[in-house]
Amino acid sequence: MTIITLTTDLGTSDSHLASLKGSIYSQLENVKIIDISNNIEPFNILEAAYVLRDCFKDFPSGTVHIVSVDDELSITNEHLAIEAHGHYFIGADNGFFSLLFNEIKPDKIVQLNISLISNCLTFAAKNIFVPAACHIARGGTMEIIGTPKEDFKVKRTELKAVLQTDMIRGSVVYIDGYGNAITNISRNEFDNTKKGRSFTILFGRENEMITEISEKYKDVTSSEKLALFGQNNQLQIAINKGQASKLLGLKLHEIVRIEFK
Repeated sequence: MTIITLTTDLGTSDSHLASLKGSIYSQLENVKIIDISNNIEPFNILEAAYVLRDCFKDFPSGTVHIVSVDDELSITNEHLAIEAHGHYFIGADNGFFSLLFNEIKPDKIVQLNISLISNCLTFAAKNIFVPAACHIARGGTMEIIGTPKEDFKVKRTELKAVLQTDMIRGSVVYIDGYGNAITNISRNEFDNTKKGRSFTILFGRENEMITEISEKYKDVTSSEKLALFGQNNQLQIAINKGQASKLLGLKLHEIVRIEFK
């Protein structure tokens, strides 16, 4: 059974998502639709890239991923189909793909040239991405639905942590559903800079600090703050059975510093 995933900012309170899924089922009988997230902040391609990058490798090879975030067609917002890491991705060339593939080089890129199945120009996910996804899911080649391209037209660079001899300066890049504040500081960056030294993690107004890394949330008592590396090996600030983003005032782009001694 073919799997098609959805990562969108369509939300769940309107009919758009149901219409999108209905269109897929109308074109493919034997298909499984998986919602990765339909609650991406509107037009937030950075959040969409983080969420999809965090999980797409867990899906089987051949999975088709539809991404509908800021995807209205324009001269500067072309539509692409991409093959990478054994998966297929369909979305807009608005900087999203350069964020998604920050460590993976795509095997093939085509600019979609599918004729609109509707006169509606504002619902690209249904009228362009779905036919492309279903074509690929049926075993069709990408060259039939698009013109080969060498690279993305629009590129965005994800903010990286700043590494110094005695300090790492990063920032919060994502707040998950539990209120955990996930940073752009990786485990490798932390280990390579730490070199056996003690450290202090500073954030907020820098009157909040953590001096050790936990292995799991329950390493600390309920309502106590902690720092750990999650499944994606990114440092996160959390509260056991609490919302770190609210209780510690951590927001997107908040600075997180690690000082080593």
